[in-house]
Amino acid sequence: MSERLIVNPIACTAHGLCAELFPERIWLDDWGYPVIEHGEITPDLRAHAKRAVDACPALALRLQAADRRRAALQDSGGHRQQRRNPPGNRQDDAHAQP
Repeated sequence: MSERLIVNPIACTAHGLCAELFPERIWLDDWGYPVIEHGEITPDLRAHAKRAVDACPALALRLQAADRRRAALQDSGGHRQQRRNPPGNRQDDAHAQP
């Protein structure tokens, strides 16, 4: 199973440990927040990625199955579902018949 790194930007507090432990795929921006290289984690780098995930003090970094999103899109026929406006929304009210 292939995996990729995901960072939760809301939970991240910019400690920078992930970039120190996994510089092959993570570097820090000007404010100290991680920038993660896109792509799947190769088997030879998985141990390094796992170590960075385990060391994150904010629990903001995780490994995710790389094909989870792709599988969800295939289940929906390759199209994302459109959101409807809830009843009572101004857009709905504007089109309502008196």
